[in-house]
Amino acid sequence: MSFSLMDRIPLGKSGLSVTRVSFGTAGLGNMPETFGFAVSDKEAEETLAAVFKSPINSLDTSRNYGMGEAERRIGRAIKANGGLPKDFVLATKLDRDFQTNKFDAARARRSLEESLNALGLDRIPLLHFHDPEYASSLDDVTKKGGALDELFKMKSEGLCQAVGLGAGRTDIMMDLVKDYPFDVVLTHNRYTIVNRHASPLIDACAARGIAVFNAAPYASGVLAQGSATYKRYVYQEATDEVLAPIRAVEAVCAKHGVPTGAVALQFSMRNKNLASTICGVTKPEFVTQTIEWASYPIPDAVWNELAGVAFSTEDPEASRTYVLG
Repeated sequence: MSFSLMDRIPLGKSGLSVTRVSFGTAGLGNMPETFGFAVSDKEAEETLAAVFKSPINSLDTSRNYGMGEAERRIGRAIKANGGLPKDFVLATKLDRDFQTNKFDAARARRSLEESLNALGLDRIPLLHFHDPEYASSLDDVTKKGGALDELFKMKSEGLCQAVGLGAGRTDIMMDLVKDYPFDVVLTHNRYTIVNRHASPLIDACAARGIAVFNAAPYASGVLAQGSATYKRYVYQEATDEVLAPIRAVEAVCAKHGVPTGAVALQFSMRNKNLASTICGVTKPEFVTQTIEWASYPIPDAVWNELAGVAFSTEDPEASRTYVLG
């Protein structure tokens, strides 16, 4: 399959377009309970400077990454850069109240105001509705005049150019994409070389002309760092049984002398129904590594062998112990 990192993929009819790879900033929120490591202000500053200098034109963040810390750090980086780079697509997300889980229209409006203040912007290119499954009442989200109506109102007011849905549970997402004209949908951890849970959602969005971002192609890091040293899977400590499919992928990659991270990233990039793949970065060298992996030459023999490796279609986060921010 022929593709270029520098291809620009349109986000629905929004007028925005993104490179096939985007960068994610959950780790820049400094969440050691989630990722198993901390990220200093200096590391975040250097990483974001490298992002803005790179050929990648898309960066994803959220209110709840580090309880606002990721956005604050991005805001400082934008200021230091003299603004966002030309044609750069920054995405953030509307988030529920962190104490009560209330997620009505008023909370959605406050979430946007908090984001714009932290980022130092007066509008955001791409604004997602985030994690409705954790709202105290889904009716607050979907009712007339609810939080989702408020999201589309924000678009009509020019506060964002495109709107999206970013969530975990694909059953809820499937229902919402049938009822709302999102420009973009974002799924994470559920379409990787060892898991295809989100495939039906991805296909449904493609049929509706909705662009899809696929986040966490490394299954929260293990496919990039290696199961020998990073024994975590979708943000939790992992047993040998859980890591077995990953080790099968690693064995094929080792046999052919190719980086497992490159294979994991390009597996996502090869799906024609995905607009962009979001890779989290927490160090400047990871920015460089991501770009190298995106174009690393991988022989057809690798893909042929990997086609025989077992993968799951179950939700990989179904048993996750969720810790906010």
